[in-house]
Amino acid sequence: MSKVILVTGANAGIGFELTRLLAEKGHTVYIGARNAVSGKEAAESLQKKGFTTVKFVQLDVTKLPTIQAAAALIGSAEGHLDVLVNNAGIAKFGHDENATTIALETIRDAMETNFYGLIQTTQTFLPLLRKSSNGVIVNVTTDMASNAFQARPDAQLHVVAYNTSKAAMNSYSIALAHELKKDGIKVNLVTPGFTSTKLNSFGDGGKTTTDGALSILPWALLDKDGPTCLFVDWNGKEFPW
Repeated sequence: MSKVILVTGANAGIGFELTRLLAEKGHTVYIGARNAVSGKEAAESLQKKGFTTVKFVQLDVTKLPTIQAAAALIGSAEGHLDVLVNNAGIAKFGHDENATTIALETIRDAMETNFYGLIQTTQTFLPLLRKSSNGVIVNVTTDMASNAFQARPDAQLHVVAYNTSKAAMNSYSIALAHELKKDGIKVNLVTPGFTSTKLNSFGDGGKTTTDGALSILPWALLDKDGPTCLFVDWNGKEFPW
């Protein structure tokens, strides 16, 4: 059965590849992007390849009016939303992210997108998700948001703005999953692992965006009896919180 799916931050990288993979399976997929030009170009590039179920909607997770407008557009066109993939995020890797010297502005910027933006996007789309017979929320996270993983003596990459904002998102997702059980909406978190994207300046040695997207795909397409409140890695294995 075809689903109606929204992927935020989907004009490039993992989000774009996930959109393509979902469209290949015949689902209606909205590319959510804050930049209208790049978002439309991304949607058109897939439409030209025959993926006619791909659509564009302007959505900046840090600007509530754009989220509300996107929800109104999807609600009018589709009547419901089956899957919300909260993929939009920033890293601030070009800034000082050391715990003792990081500027609060750097943390605030990361929190605005990765935490507050995700919350207001989720809350705004919940009425449409509640109209689905099988509502699913997938929050794209990082292994560096695992406090247990990062507390190891040999752990690296303690990038405070990125890790802290994603860890906060993980905590919110736990509460969200428990709260939405009564509505039958499943909430899970996926870390695709190190993937070479614009987020990390296309760092060497990472997965391809296709491989990163493939780790998210099955969680976006969970069946009605699928699990909720899991934090899983790129192999679908549970990851430590």
